[in-house]
Amino acid sequence: MSTFWSVWVIVLTLANLALVTWVLFANRKVAVDDQDDPENRTTGHVYDGIEEYDNPLPKWWFLLFIFTLVFSAAYLVIYPGMGNFKGIAGWTSVGALKASEAKAQAEFKENFGQYVDMPIEKIAENREALKMGARIFANNCAVCHGADGGGNYGFPNLTDNDWLYGGTPEKILETLHNGRQGLMPPQGPIIGEDGVKNVTEYVLAMNGLEHDAALAEQGKQVFGTVCMACHGADGKGNQALGAPNLTDDIWLYGGTREEIQHTVRGGRSNNMPSQKDKLREDKIRLVAAYVYSLSRQEDVQQ
Repeated sequence: MSTFWSVWVIVLTLANLALVTWVLFANRKVAVDDQDDPENRTTGHVYDGIEEYDNPLPKWWFLLFIFTLVFSAAYLVIYPGMGNFKGIAGWTSVGALKASEAKAQAEFKENFGQYVDMPIEKIAENREALKMGARIFANNCAVCHGADGGGNYGFPNLTDNDWLYGGTPEKILETLHNGRQGLMPPQGPIIGEDGVKNVTEYVLAMNGLEHDAALAEQGKQVFGTVCMACHGADGKGNQALGAPNLTDDIWLYGGTREEIQHTVRGGRSNNMPSQKDKLREDKIRLVAAYVYSLSRQEDVQQ
């Protein structure tokens, strides 16, 4: 703040305090002076038969205003409020914010810090840690993967132990830290509409679903030429590339004939945003443990 505006604020503040003080004391005296009737203390204003008296403020009310003025003066001396004058206490909003952050960090460290160096498998055995992980998941991940982690159209199911990039603790942490960018390039311009239909029939056949055997046989040749590089010769996928398993009847964008054709023809693009700039390491590890526990439940059920 420039010197001019600082002085301007100080002058206005002091002038207002002085004005309020003058008004307060000026109204302590009775202004009505009726020479003909000295006992008359009405102002002459009448509303529906109710006369207005010119009485001073009650003493307790007057003293309350005095206290307010004294408090205001003390506040402006101790805390900043007079232009560039910083106050004798040296208080600043930035300092208060940092103190609050330091207190919060200390509390967070007490509650979450113990999980920074703890193995994910160990965290997944701690019920209290899983509760915290579930809450963090609900606040940050459920919008895409569902409240139960069961996934949505285009967003993977995290409970079925079917992983695009791997479901080990290390891979889950890697996904959370760095995010993932999945891309299935459109094959329609490369293999043509007949190729799209033939490959679709072959994918249906690999999943044991109803299909056209003749078209599937032709699709197998196209698959071996175009699709095998990512999904493998047996169609079981490649976690190093994030290429899904095409034989387990688990689908990210649907497994009907029309949906598969749409995927092959136009391709797909997925983005899992990085969480390392959004969540602290301890929270990322809690989420990783929670997600890991979801997949372990599937293993136990099997």
